[in-house]
Amino acid sequence: MKWTITLSQRIWISFAILIVLIGLIIAFVYPFYIQETLIDDTFSTIEQEQWTILHHQNPNDYSGNPELEGNENQQTTRTILNRVVLKDAEIPENDSVLKTMMLQAKDQKKESKRYQLTLKGTTLFYVIRKIEVNTESGYLISYTWDTYTQIMMHKLWSRLLFIFILAGIFSLFIAAWLARYLKRPLNILGRHFDEIAHFNWQKPFEWKNNDEFGQLSAQFERMRVNLIRYDESQKYFLQQASHELKTPIMIIQSYAQSAKDGIYPQGDLDDTMDVIINEASQMEKRVRKLIYYAKVDSLREKAPVFTRVVFGDLANELKERFATQRPSVKIHVEGEKNEWYVDEEQWRILLENLLENALRYAKENVWLTTESTDLYTRLIVKNDGNSIPDDEMMNLFEPFRKGKQGQFGLGLSIVKRIVDRHSGTISIQNEQPNGVAFIVTISHKQTSKWLNK
Repeated sequence: MKWTITLSQRIWISFAILIVLIGLIIAFVYPFYIQETLIDDTFSTIEQEQWTILHHQNPNDYSGNPELEGNENQQTTRTILNRVVLKDAEIPENDSVLKTMMLQAKDQKKESKRYQLTLKGTTLFYVIRKIEVNTESGYLISYTWDTYTQIMMHKLWSRLLFIFILAGIFSLFIAAWLARYLKRPLNILGRHFDEIAHFNWQKPFEWKNNDEFGQLSAQFERMRVNLIRYDESQKYFLQQASHELKTPIMIIQSYAQSAKDGIYPQGDLDDTMDVIINEASQMEKRVRKLIYYAKVDSLREKAPVFTRVVFGDLANELKERFATQRPSVKIHVEGEKNEWYVDEEQWRILLENLLENALRYAKENVWLTTESTDLYTRLIVKNDGNSIPDDEMMNLFEPFRKGKQGQFGLGLSIVKRIVDRHSGTISIQNEQPNGVAFIVTISHKQTSKWLNK
């Protein structure tokens, strides 16, 4: 079973990890840093003491200081002790510390140098400076023990530990407040989601702050509005589809019943049967368009199957098929050699619907034209019929929006969906002095992206 972590637990764990990491960093870094700082401060104090002796006192006053060994246990404050030793002075055999210092002094190249010496678990900090005493060469040795440094380090460490514990406790209160603060808008959004799950879409998302939750709320509000529009469009689609199918069914039913009763509303029996056959054919076309409309919608997330299509082959085939629909209208094909990389089945449906629509409104001519550049390939289907009013032009691609001579109101909607699936654009343009052109543009750059997927 997979272990899930709530938002509150994530916040608590994050703060706990942060506190532990800070504690580890302090535990490993702080002691070394504070120790180095205190040692450097100790040497600076020793060097300041030497400067005072050389400029304001007589170094001869420090030639008889007590022995170095044994003084470390007597120093509880940072007291600087000084001793002047001539270069050729004799060192007592039992003063091993001074012997070590003198050996270091004789090897010393610089005028002044810092040293450390560990004795019986404690550290002696000292500075040896070359000086002249009554025309003789000698050394001023200033020193102190690490007792004061250790005391200061323990005090600082204990105070830091106390502050760290207080900060850790305070951060836990912050974590609790933050968990509650972050969960509040999420709980509100969660309740809205639950309402949407029960198809209660009327209550809007409201989060007035301009923070990330406000942006998230705005995105969910757009989703809610789109769901309402989608639900309304589905209801409208079902209503219109039912109406489109109901009319021919009623006609077929009434004519069939009349024929059965020996009554012929349209001439004789053959005329009545022709009406029934014609209405059945119309209904079959409606059903086919409805099925294809739903099919294109269901394939919205699926990439088209691109193949190379020569425009002339497809256009001339459709020209021959539709030539008998309106023999008085001439169909002209231009740009036959241009090629497309499209889904051939969908592109055939697109061209069929555009050509059928153009023939319905044309007076004498319909043009099927393609233009190709380095950037795009463009399809233009144009007729010489009447212009489309501006108020109708914006809604022509909506399902069941029919013109004056329209049939089902699905053809142009199917065209729009096919163009969208190919990442193209479609527009309508009234020609002068008369005529209407449908213009489909496919970008070569976008086609290349689809082909390379």
